[in-house]
Amino acid sequence: MKAVLFEKFQEAPRVVTLADPTPEPHGVVLKVEATGVCRSDWHGWMGHDTDIVLPHVPGHELAGVVQAVGKDVRNWKVGDRVTVPFICGCGSCPECHAGHQQVCLHQEQPGFTHWGSFAEYVGIHRADLNLVALPEHIDFATAASLGCRFATSFRAIVDQGKVSAGQWVAVHGCGGVGLSAVMIASAVGANVIAIDIDEAKLALARELGAVHTINGTTVTNVPEAVIELTKGGAHVSLDALGHPVTCFNSIQNLRPRGKHVQVGLMLGDHATPQVPMAKIIGKELEILGSHGMQAHRYGAMLDMIGSGKLAPSRLVGRRISLAQAPEALMGMDRFQSIGATVITTF
Repeated sequence: MKAVLFEKFQEAPRVVTLADPTPEPHGVVLKVEATGVCRSDWHGWMGHDTDIVLPHVPGHELAGVVQAVGKDVRNWKVGDRVTVPFICGCGSCPECHAGHQQVCLHQEQPGFTHWGSFAEYVGIHRADLNLVALPEHIDFATAASLGCRFATSFRAIVDQGKVSAGQWVAVHGCGGVGLSAVMIASAVGANVIAIDIDEAKLALARELGAVHTINGTTVTNVPEAVIELTKGGAHVSLDALGHPVTCFNSIQNLRPRGKHVQVGLMLGDHATPQVPMAKIIGKELEILGSHGMQAHRYGAMLDMIGSGKLAPSRLVGRRISLAQAPEALMGMDRFQSIGATVITTF
């Protein structure tokens, strides 16, 4: 198979020919029809993720067709259209037994703990637990964008933030995660304020339902601006970028007993950000993480997509070839395009 491979961290990946994978007894091999290029992949390429063993094939946002099935798999057959959460549970640990596969104690992640989907084929482990059937009305490029950004935002807004109609929600960073969060929070009836430094992204945020937008380059104090617009602060606020500034601002702009949800990864030099602890204590704020979403929760999200309440296809940006993937991967920290960049040609 053709695949993107890097043999050293921070050195240019190459498109190479590798042996096709074979399924584990409990797993499947998918023919990859689309896979997103995500900032998490960039973190892996930089060497921020300690699970990666070199040489390595990145890629964790994927959708495709079952190509081969392991002998112990019961629920899937060759030809099934599927997608998969970027965190695959083991099915045996206490967290999996409780339904929390997104924090599985022995989790596996394609593109991190084993070779990923920047390839024609990818192996997925424990298929009966982790695969998600893909409805016919969702195309592969859109489905690939669900696996990390959109599903993570759905869980951050609905399950972690428990956002309800009428609440004020601030979204800091309008990349793929942030724009997904804007759409989802708006769909459940929240009043959304989108914050970014790119006017084009802010314009799209307004189209997706944001009632106010703030350009961080033209406002002296972002938290004060949010507090003024909301007459007291956001009920729920997300750092969708993963940066010390957006993390601090997201906590600082909350009203008493508000919730901050950290969605953007903070690794490397950003792993230990400064936070306004005095406010966290004095205002009884909640600080929550959100890391992916379990396969069994996809049904609620897919139902909202099927009903037309959510339209993740609007968040698919550039469609590129596998040959263009190395350049796109290396450039993720310098520039993030509007919408998700998805590899659709192999």
